[in-house]
Amino acid sequence: MSTLSTPQLETLARQIKDWAAELGFAQCGIAATDGVAIEEGHLREWLGHGYQGEMSYLENHIDKRLDPALLVPGTRRIISVRMDYLPPKVRTLAVLKQADKAYIARYTLGRDYHKTMRKRLTRLGKRIEAACSELGYRAFVDSAPVLERPLAREAGIGWQGKHTLILNREAGSWFLLGELFVDLPLPTDPPFGEDHCGRCSACLDICPTNAFPAPHVLDARRCISYLTIEYRGSIPTELRPLMGNRVFGCDDCQLICPWNRFARRSDETDFQPRHNLDDIELIELFEWSEDEFLQRTEGSAIRRTGFDGWQRNLAVALGNGSGGRRVEQALEARRAAATELVREHIDWALQRLRRGDEAKLLPILEHPRAKKLPE
Repeated sequence: MSTLSTPQLETLARQIKDWAAELGFAQCGIAATDGVAIEEGHLREWLGHGYQGEMSYLENHIDKRLDPALLVPGTRRIISVRMDYLPPKVRTLAVLKQADKAYIARYTLGRDYHKTMRKRLTRLGKRIEAACSELGYRAFVDSAPVLERPLAREAGIGWQGKHTLILNREAGSWFLLGELFVDLPLPTDPPFGEDHCGRCSACLDICPTNAFPAPHVLDARRCISYLTIEYRGSIPTELRPLMGNRVFGCDDCQLICPWNRFARRSDETDFQPRHNLDDIELIELFEWSEDEFLQRTEGSAIRRTGFDGWQRNLAVALGNGSGGRRVEQALEARRAAATELVREHIDWALQRLRRGDEAKLLPILEHPRAKKLPE
């Protein structure tokens, strides 16, 4: 039970937001623990359709997802934060236009954001603890059964767009979310109740694989981010040509979103690109050995896909590229020692290149808004 008075808690809440800004967070809001319970029907329906794919962990601990106080007993409030991550001068559309370049989701170009944000949130918790001497807290960054987007909405960070990401009127969606569970009855911020997407459906229309069966609903089984990061199996053949040169994640629904004209670039050093991953040839990445992959992705979220997944994704992208003797030789050379999974995708790429199949034009490049998008 907190011994702090209401005025003391109000002062502390204001200080927390100042400290969060000092730690590099672009915004901080405070939510109660009961606001996400309204997500139960939507969550169970989504799972019932099987839209989670092989992410079976999403079916676990539903009670804790809907009631954060069950996840961390004693939790009274959730401090939700966002951190901008798009580095300055990093190109997006210009790389997508070049079929032989690798497009890697821009949040993964530098250090693993889980580590960066969790460390900052822990520092925030210690700062609060030092100020009031009676705090229990725990930091989460996409690492537990936490409904981070509904919690961000409840904390006033933004609304959940039709592409399911949180949108903010002053910052678009190029940011990451994190949470600090605390046992103090801090004053809460008003939830972000209004949806500002209106009649716009650009994010739904632009998805290369039609992964949105309805607004606000994502079928992960068709999502390029899921297929290239979470999924461990054989990528469905009908989806491979639609993936283009995207080898780890996909940003198309963000790129086309009108609200991202307000997106803010980040000077955070942890998010700066490593090993030229923001502008690099597919063949160069494919020719990495497993040791090189492990060394160059150390401390990076890209490690999540594993070397086999990395090779699988790159083989598909090479099959969608312009080919040439060097590419075919690299595919053939890697084939002999490849696992069955990778070999299957190499064979597909070789057959496609030798038939001279044309890669499908990426939908985002045909969209009228693309002419107005920054490169």
